Amino acid sequence: MTTRGTNAKSKPDRRLTPRPLPAHLASAATLWLSSRAALPVLRNVSPSSSAGGPDTYLTGLEAYRRHPFRRQDGAPPLLWRGGTTRLLDYGDAGTGPTVLVVPSLINRHYVLDLLPERSFLRFLTERGLRPLVIDWGAPGKTERNFGLADYITGRLEAAWQAAIRIAGTPIGIVGYCMGGLLALALALRHRHETACLALLATPWDFHAEHAEQAQLLGLVGGFLPLLCGIDGTVPVDVIQSLFFILDPFAAERKFIRFAKLHPESGEARSFVALEDWLNDGVPLALGVARESLRSWYRDNEPGRGVWRVAGQLVDPTLLRRPSLVVVPSRDRIVPPSSAEPLATKIDGATVLRPRLGHVGMMSAARAPAMLWTPIAEWLRQQLST
Repeated sequence: MTTRGTNAKSKPDRRLTPRPLPAHLASAATLWLSSRAALPVLRNVSPSSSAGGPDTYLTGLEAYRRHPFRRQDGAPPLLWRGGTTRLLDYGDAGTGPTVLVVPSLINRHYVLDLLPERSFLRFLTERGLRPLVIDWGAPGKTERNFGLADYITGRLEAAWQAAIRIAGTPIGIVGYCMGGLLALALALRHRHETACLALLATPWDFHAEHAEQAQLLGLVGGFLPLLCGIDGTVPVDVIQSLFFILDPFAAERKFIRFAKLHPESGEARSFVALEDWLNDGVPLALGVARESLRSWYRDNEPGRGVWRVAGQLVDPTLLRRPSLVVVPSRDRIVPPSSAEPLATKIDGATVLRPRLGHVGMMSAARAPAMLWTPIAEWLRQQLST
């Protein structure tokens, strides 16, 4: 029997955003001060350039904090629970071929269901599929001691088994970002019950681009115990700081753009919904964080073909199941050169290269027509044969 899922957690505190707030404010101040220092030399540049400045940035930030949009707490029916991990049913009355959707461990799943009119999961439902999504939740007392294998061979496999029982037949698996790595490991462990596998913006070769930066991130893993919260997990702000390093001035640019939007426009509403999601992260189990940074970023075990889960080699060449690899060409979090190797290693894989970014593939207005439609059509084709 299913029950209605609930989400009792409080909304993200916008007073603390963008996270990590001190780092974003410091980077913006550095940029502005350095620009002012250059003005005497750059005679043709005025302080009120079209790019905006401190006042515009702060205006945009305050407009975001005051915006009336708030995400509703309702959740789809709950099919299964294990600890803090849940399996939610986005299907329409339980009909259609079943697809297990695996998001990343470091962000909440609802980027896949951002708004009623901008929801990848509900789009799949409208196309006749039954998406079941993993909601990892924040680590509890048990999960705080987890490593990647605990999540993959424990929680993910248990949720997969529940999905198989419900479907009564092999199912499709879709993995997004880090979730793609987990989904691939799962599919290799259960090839005969996997009807097809779709990997969306999934990294594989972590040293394909900016290898030095990836190795530096890997070294951070050794210092994580010093940064843990009182519950022994890696706090959200620490995780966000790692993404901040990739583009220190991203917050300034986007809030300057937001300041120019009409607050009641659909574009403003979408911006706020996405920004709330970005700032609504979850802590990460220390073991998972250290293992990910060491095995993936420092040692590039997937790219070198030596990554193992519970002793089993994660070798995409052994999959031999219908596969789809989506490589967004504008992805700055998982560069195309990192994701492309999966397409070459999985024999016969279908490859899509949409002109979208890592998050934009789930949030952009053009994503349904550009990407979601071909994904849904591919899934239906594989699950109807």
